[in-house]
Amino acid sequence: MPCSWRASDLQLPLILTVILVAACLSAGVDVLVTSSNSTQQRAKDNTSANISQHILMDTKAELSCPPIPLTNVILIIWKIILGDKPLCMRSYRRDKNETTKNCTDERIIWPYRPDQNSSLQIDPVAITHDGHYECEVVTPNGNFHYTYNLQVLVAPEITLFQSKNRTAVCKAVAGKPAAQISWTPEGECVFGHEKWGNGTVTVQSTCRWAESNVSLVSCSVSHETGNWSRSIQLNPGAPKQNILLIVYIILLIFMIVIIMGFIWLLEVNGCRKCNLKKTDATPVIEEDEMQPYASYTEKINPLYDTTKKVKTSQVLPSEVDGANLHSL
Repeated sequence: MPCSWRASDLQLPLILTVILVAACLSAGVDVLVTSSNSTQQRAKDNTSANISQHILMDTKAELSCPPIPLTNVILIIWKIILGDKPLCMRSYRRDKNETTKNCTDERIIWPYRPDQNSSLQIDPVAITHDGHYECEVVTPNGNFHYTYNLQVLVAPEITLFQSKNRTAVCKAVAGKPAAQISWTPEGECVFGHEKWGNGTVTVQSTCRWAESNVSLVSCSVSHETGNWSRSIQLNPGAPKQNILLIVYIILLIFMIVIIMGFIWLLEVNGCRKCNLKKTDATPVIEEDEMQPYASYTEKINPLYDTTKKVKTSQVLPSEVDGANLHSL
């Protein structure tokens, strides 16, 4: 009996130990399975992605493929869709160490050897590079994808100038996407925008401040490429009395000009009539002037008349004698 009791006492701890070991093994297996599943999920997440990326124009962009060891790669393909252009493709086949492409844009290149680094480079980035870029890596374990939705950013040109009646105009010219404009202090504002064919947008804000106590105003422009601020000093508005005085002066000058023009026309017409009268009187004056000259000639030549009379008296007797002889 004592021996039997001791054996049973030893069996109970042994059974408990076996149960504990089995429980630990089961928990370890579950942990390993869970860890393996999470690792596979992380690997799957790292090798498949859809990425939105913004790139500033005239800079350099580099797009990478899924992080797969290149020793396991069979084929790498870049598929590029830019607007309404045909599909552009670049590929690398590892078993033949061969690259092919049908892209015509020389700014989209493979800067490295594809068997060492399959990243794609765009240098420099232009507005036309807006589009979808997909890298597909083919391996014995499956295909993996990285897709980029590339948006090219264009910084706007900021202008601020003053218009009439205490009005200021702020423009964000040819930005992509459209900029946002705000004012300090706020005024009576009107906003407008104009879209261009290349995808850029010009935004304009025109504000007016009727209160004369507002002298300095600021225009703030917010954009994905940065923020800008411009300020301008407003000219003081003219009082209404000064405006009326200016109007009265302009009217007075206008009336003076009309009166002077009327007087000038009268003088011109009077001079024309005087010239006509003088032209009509000129022949009479010449005729009157000829008569004194003729009388002067007669008075100044009495000797001529006397000689003429003497000669006439001398000729007449001879002519008479001649006539008598002929008659005989």
